Amino acid sequence: MASIKLSDLTLEDLLPHRGDMMFVEEVLEVDSSHARTLSYVKKSWPMAEARGIHSLILIELAAQTAGVCNGWDRIQTLGLDSDKMGWLVGIKKAEIFIDYLPYGSAVVTRAENTYNFENLREVCCLLHIGEKRIGEIVLQLFQA
Repeated sequence: MASIKLSDLTLEDLLPHRGDMMFVEEVLEVDSSHARTLSYVKKSWPMAEARGIHSLILIELAAQTAGVCNGWDRIQTLGLDSDKMGWLVGIKKAEIFIDYLPYGSAVVTRAENTYNFENLREVCCLLHIGEKRIGEIVLQLFQA
């Protein structure tokens, strides 16, 4: 199978999300074990309030960044036209250090597969606005 480069792909190739539910705007780096993404906080996101977006949205940012990594792995292993079936996500741990995400903030999320066995993965995610760590989330992913 020919090697596919990140520049050959769109976010829709990597993730099943579309429209207003696609929070990732740019893939900064990706390989089969980790991804780093950039998202800009928007008023169109769920959980919008006058103060900003409620910080629980960080769990979805973590899940989408994990999806970028695992979508990349799927494409590299099975090809671009492979099934984009989603993953069931469990939250093993979530530490959130901010109440609201200010509109327009640039959130950088790093997700790393720390355990991988068949269709089960555990992913450690770190989220930052600038130098400030705003969340640490551990997800458990299962693909049926």
